[in-house]
Amino acid sequence: MVILASKSPRRRELLEQIGCSFRIVVSDADEVADNNLDPEKLVMENARLKAVAVSRLYPDIPVVGADTVVSLAGKIYGKPQSEDMAREMLSSLSGRMHAVSTGIAIAWHGELWQQAETTMVEFSELSPEDIAAYVATGEPMDKAGAYGIQGRAAAYIKGIKGSYSNVVGLPLHALCQLARKAGADLYGDGEGASSL
Repeated sequence: MVILASKSPRRRELLEQIGCSFRIVVSDADEVADNNLDPEKLVMENARLKAVAVSRLYPDIPVVGADTVVSLAGKIYGKPQSEDMAREMLSSLSGRMHAVSTGIAIAWHGELWQQAETTMVEFSELSPEDIAAYVATGEPMDKAGAYGIQGRAAAYIKGIKGSYSNVVGLPLHALCQLARKAGADLYGDGEGASSL
């Protein structure tokens, strides 16, 4: 069993998808928001902060932290703070290829294992009407880059190169490999997802 240090419903669904035994303890760590950092370094640092904060409370259980950002031409796109910001983000991504980077960290017994995964995503051209209609659904508001590949935005994505689950918010293959390195059992001793 592991602890997921995230309130993301998408990460929860991904862990449920692979039958992981986990509990949720939301981290209260203050995230770094430095747009001058390399995206992979930024997400790894935030994943580390989240995992370590919760691991201090539960040192004997492996704690998984994760953080995801979208980046394009050196600019990092986190979660939009307003509908106007969501429209601007989607306009920037329209018709272009961008990167989605997720950092994952496992903290356990005072040790830390980390990895970052980047997937390239190609958007089709979006008209102002497409963007307005999508933003009106509310879906973009809690997602890095203002879109969810697993939701309505799937209609706008021409293709991806890399891990699909990474774009959703947690690269499952990378997580399983990292858990193996850490000696953490993702499947034993637990009753599925719940809050401690």
